[in-house]
Amino acid sequence: MWQVTIRLRRIKTCRNRIRMQMAGANDRRLFDSYLELLGLAPQPPTFDFLCRLVRAHLDRIPFENLSKLLYLRRDGRRSVPDLDVYLSGARDFHFGGTCYSNNPYLCRLLKHLGFQAELNGCDMQNPDVHIVIRVKLDGHEYLVDVGYAAPFLDPMPADAVSEYEIEFGISRYVLRPRDAEGCSRLDLYRNGELSHGYTVNPIYREHRFFAPAISDSYRQSATFMNALLLTRYSPDHSVVIHNYTLTEFNRKKSTLARLKNNSEVGAAIERHFGIPLGLVEEALHGMDLSGNAWS
Repeated sequence: MWQVTIRLRRIKTCRNRIRMQMAGANDRRLFDSYLELLGLAPQPPTFDFLCRLVRAHLDRIPFENLSKLLYLRRDGRRSVPDLDVYLSGARDFHFGGTCYSNNPYLCRLLKHLGFQAELNGCDMQNPDVHIVIRVKLDGHEYLVDVGYAAPFLDPMPADAVSEYEIEFGISRYVLRPRDAEGCSRLDLYRNGELSHGYTVNPIYREHRFFAPAISDSYRQSATFMNALLLTRYSPDHSVVIHNYTLTEFNRKKSTLARLKNNSEVGAAIERHFGIPLGLVEEALHGMDLSGNAWS
């Protein structure tokens, strides 16, 4: 009898090992696809490579809530798509995501590449409703955020003893030194007035911790159920579409255009982001885009 028990245990162990090997192979395939989308090859986890990953992500996998609206309309999805769906959406339709997908999936990629990275929750009007990445590298800590629709082209120094500022068009972002509890505060000023921001809680969180916040983001009155925001940032050229406003940034100037209706919005999205017009029209059908993404 004991021999049968041992054999069964061995079979179970073997099956578990095979499952782990298959899962590992699938993860490698997905992360290879991820890097291909970013136009990068695997490298050692250095600060320079981290900068390149962040910049590539902001340019090639944009912040956008259009796919969020589309998935909800099509199948009632009120959760983040799995990594394979996220990557196929980026590859086939030029989708990106919000902080609930962009930052967690980039964090997984960073870990796969050997970086010491973790997710942190951020307080806005409510606690832990935004997600950022904290990276520990060469004795320093950095905040990475490709999910705030912001031009954070470089990792931000979380351990800086003075304010870290980014100026971009009418926007100025100020990351303040950590307080006594280790929390970082980032403030967004638009036209000189405080408009938005968040406080980073330095506590490691699993992606699933944010499930209630993600579900709540689909409320009928929630910000990204009533506003449209797409951003693509690079050092040479950046584009922001916020409801019926299109803003383009070059090194020395910015231009702003008013879009008259959803048809013009759809055409602008297809032109600047490559998302097929039919999908844009489906996602925006019946919406008046009256919300403010920065309120």
